[in-house]
Amino acid sequence: MTARAGIVVTGTEVLTGRVADANGPWLAEALRGRGVDVGRVVVVGDRPDDLAAAVGFLAGEGGHDLVITTGGLGPTADDLTARVVAQVQGRALRLDEGLRALIDDIVRRIADERGWQGPLGDALDEGTRKQALVPDGATWLHPTGTAPGLVVPPTGAGAPVVVLPGPPGELRAMWDAVLVDPVVTSALAGAEPLEQRTLRMWGPPEAELAVVLREHGEQHSMAGLEVTTCLRGGELEVVTRYSPAAAGAYADLEATLLERFADTLVSADGRSVDEVVADALRAGGLTVATAESCTAGLLAGRFADRPGSSAYLLGGLVTYSNEAKTALLDVPAALIERVGAVSEEVALAMAAGARARLGADLGFGVTGVAGPDGGTADKPVGLVHVALVGTLPDGTAVSEHRRLRLPGDRMSVRARTVTTCLHLLRGVLTSRS
Repeated sequence: MTARAGIVVTGTEVLTGRVADANGPWLAEALRGRGVDVGRVVVVGDRPDDLAAAVGFLAGEGGHDLVITTGGLGPTADDLTARVVAQVQGRALRLDEGLRALIDDIVRRIADERGWQGPLGDALDEGTRKQALVPDGATWLHPTGTAPGLVVPPTGAGAPVVVLPGPPGELRAMWDAVLVDPVVTSALAGAEPLEQRTLRMWGPPEAELAVVLREHGEQHSMAGLEVTTCLRGGELEVVTRYSPAAAGAYADLEATLLERFADTLVSADGRSVDEVVADALRAGGLTVATAESCTAGLLAGRFADRPGSSAYLLGGLVTYSNEAKTALLDVPAALIERVGAVSEEVALAMAAGARARLGADLGFGVTGVAGPDGGTADKPVGLVHVALVGTLPDGTAVSEHRRLRLPGDRMSVRARTVTTCLHLLRGVLTSRS
């Protein structure tokens, strides 16, 4: 029997979208990786009645073996999760003096590290007292910030509730302690660890993948395979989870996908395009430079997001104005006057200029109309020209250009442009179109 878990994310700031929920997806992925079926992820605000209803349903008639809540463990008045969970589980709150002293020490240490001046006084006493209230029969987990976690068993039928802090860093640092708690291990005893494999593709429509999956299922068993697909910005991700007993079924599926999508495959081992490109640049001992107009440094920033990028990223130039393109990249002013800044010719000249200025093996040029203004009938919003020039280790000359017409708002156009640049480079480095 598969173990099931439910997750309750608390906080009006999350419910209203002011803060994106990072905890629900992370917990769901962590649980699924251990073979736990996540039945629901519920987001509630700071109203105690809403939280009690959500926890009560998931821990009771919801049919879950474990419930996890995140947030609401701080020292302020709207941090009510511990009290609400205690009520739902039928347990009184008690003050744990040892925990109170521990939290007090943590807060004072943080105050010293951050240079806070003046006495902490009554505010500290009230806050640490509130955070040290523990439901009878519950276990507290060592704080990774100032808030402890809690494991609260039910008094009768129902699921235990794990109460975790809201800051993602604190929650994740506490996760290992959750997994070894005896109440949690007992609740998840029916979980069967799952294998997970990810294939990434660039270009094929999701509908085409759906047809291939359907045809494969008509000819092969897919029993025991949980296949999910996600299309984001042209990148198609296929994630398959399966028990060890279904390894043969996955091998058949993977063989089908690798055969049908060989030309669009980015990786069969879960690596992102960023990782594939970084690995290929390092393997070839290649360096890259960027010249960007509409993306204004986003491409260079994407390279630099990866640790160790100094091995291949020499630098980037943001040349937004025509004058900057000429002064910094030696793009002829006459060329810009003749064909316009948003053109194949200027993108190629920018790429060559970046490569020459920084002494790189490969140079990128990006110029376009990100919007919402600036478009014309000939050069509408969403038109972007991308160029890549240089030389590969075997002496092969590179001169690639892509004319893009991208939908969406300004942010989407710029982000999609950067992703397209990485896939263009990946294709050159791995001999894929």
